Amino acid sequence: MQNRKLLCGFLAILAVGVAWTIFHREPSKEKYLVEQGRVHGTMYKISYQAPTGMPVTASLDSLFHAFDLSLSTFNDSSIISRINRNDSTVEVDDWFASVFNTGLEVSANTDGAFDMTVAPLVNVWGFGFKKSESVTPGKVDSILKHVGYQKVKLVDKKVVKEDTAIMLDAAAIAKGFSCDVVAQYLESKGVTNYLVDIGGEFAIRGLNSQGKPWAIGIEKPIEDSTMMHSELQSVICMSDKAVATSGNYRQFYHKNGKKYSHTINPHTGYPVDHNLLSATVIAPDCKTADAYATAFMVMGLEKSLLLANRMQDLDAYFIYEDESGNMSVQYTDGFAQYFPNDAEIAATQEK
Repeated sequence: MQNRKLLCGFLAILAVGVAWTIFHREPSKEKYLVEQGRVHGTMYKISYQAPTGMPVTASLDSLFHAFDLSLSTFNDSSIISRINRNDSTVEVDDWFASVFNTGLEVSANTDGAFDMTVAPLVNVWGFGFKKSESVTPGKVDSILKHVGYQKVKLVDKKVVKEDTAIMLDAAAIAKGFSCDVVAQYLESKGVTNYLVDIGGEFAIRGLNSQGKPWAIGIEKPIEDSTMMHSELQSVICMSDKAVATSGNYRQFYHKNGKKYSHTINPHTGYPVDHNLLSATVIAPDCKTADAYATAFMVMGLEKSLLLANRMQDLDAYFIYEDESGNMSVQYTDGFAQYFPNDAEIAATQEK
C-alpha cells in the first residue's frame, strides 16, 4: 500500500498543469494505444492495452452514431427526440432503457434533484436543444406543471407520459453512459486495461502501462466559458471505477448583470444559486456517477454530503466557496482512499 501511495504521489507531481488525465509516462507503443477525437460536442480520449498490439476501435464512429440515434436530443431522428415529439410508434432500445431506469432510480434517491423531465426548463433558460425564450415567473410556473419524474414510466418498451407537454433530456446522464458503452465495446474486444475519457467523464478498468492504477485530475472550478483554461485541484488514483464531475464554472451566461448557471433546479424551475462549485462522484459505472454529480449540484453541499456518505459504492468530492469567499473542499469518508499520499489528503481535507 505504501509503494502504491508513493507511486501515485509521483504521478501527482507530474500532473501539475494537465487538464484531464494524467499518466506516469507515455504508454508503451507496443501494447498500449491512444485513440482520440470529437464526439457529443466534446473531446474523447481512450487509452487501452490492445490484446493483439493492434487497434480494436475501428467501429467506434458507428458506435457513437448509434448512441446518438438513441439518446441525443440534438438528433431529430433519435429515439428521445421522437418521444419528445409524442411519436406513438417509437420503441426504446436497450441503451435508452438503461439510462431511463437509472435516471428514475437516481431521481427517487435524490427527491427529484435529478429529473430527466427538466428538458422544457433547460430549454427556456437557454441551455437545451431549443433556443432560449424570454423567462418570466409565469412562464416558469406554466412549465413546472409538466415537470416531474413521477409523470413518466416505461411500459413494454414505450415511454408513457401523463401529458404530451412532457419532454425528456438525457444530457445529465448520457455522456457518462457513453463512457460505459465504449468500455463495454472494448471489453467485447478482449481489452481488460483501459481508460475512457469523454469530456472529463471516465470509465476505468485494470491498470496503466506501468501496471499501476490510473491517475485522474480533478479540475479547479475556474470560471471559463471558453473551456480553454484549466488547473488541477487534486489528483486521484484508481482502478475498476467510473468518475464524473458536474459544475457551473463552464456552462453559464450573463444577462442584465446576473450570472445564470446551466444547472436547473427541477423543483423551483430556476438555475441553482448556492456555494457548491463542483461535485466529483466515483461510482461503479459512469452513468450513475454522472447522474449523481448533477443531482448534487442541485442539492447543494450539506444535503449532498449526507446522502453520498449514506450510499454504498458511491464517494464524492465537493469544491465550494466558503463564507470568506475562498475555495474549499469536503469529501465523503471513503474518498480518502483515492488520494495519492498523506500530503495530498492534508492539503485538501476540510477541517
